Amino acid sequence: MKKAERQRLISNYPVLAQLPEPLLKEIEQKAVAVSAPAGRQLFAEGAACTHFPLLVDGVIRAAKCGPDGQEVLLYRLNPGETCVITVVALLGSMPYPAMASAETDLTFYGVPRELFLSLVLKSSPFRTFVFAFLSQRMAHLMALIDDVVFRRLDQRLAASLLLLGEPITVTHQKLAEELGTTRECVTRTLGALEDRGYVRLGRKRIEILDRGALKRLHRAEVV
Repeated sequence: MKKAERQRLISNYPVLAQLPEPLLKEIEQKAVAVSAPAGRQLFAEGAACTHFPLLVDGVIRAAKCGPDGQEVLLYRLNPGETCVITVVALLGSMPYPAMASAETDLTFYGVPRELFLSLVLKSSPFRTFVFAFLSQRMAHLMALIDDVVFRRLDQRLAASLLLLGEPITVTHQKLAEELGTTRECVTRTLGALEDRGYVRLGRKRIEILDRGALKRLHRAEVV
């Protein structure tokens, strides 16, 4: 690993600067640089997990795929963050429990499993960093389960629309992937929201007409 690559890695993962020099040297010597274009699958559910990714550029999309091919977005991994799916697989000596793909062009450094375990065991700052992200992701996933199981699609869709900047040009398919449902269900639900006067649907765009109504729908108790 060149000096510039080392600096880039540490700038994204400052915790690495707290490692003992021998461990940091091992990362430089053993980490594998990987680049992938947007859309490429990085690993499949059930595949063997051999490396821990240190993402320095781009976005990784982690998802769970059902038997019918329908995906539920679990989370997005940005530079400087840890991949919980990989952490669970490496610590538990198990295959990947979900899948991941490159949402954008990306670059990461893959740290071999043995070295990752050594970092967790020998470096308290690195261990704290890994488990802090694990805790945050678990809280996020619990909230996701709560949404999917206990909230109606129209409520979840309202929440998603409120988070998007206007003009909203996201496709129905993209919304479906975000919400873990089908494009047809999203289209039908958007049509119902339009009938109620909450939104206006146009060609490749969604216009919010009544933001207050969407907020009330999102916050409504499930009955």
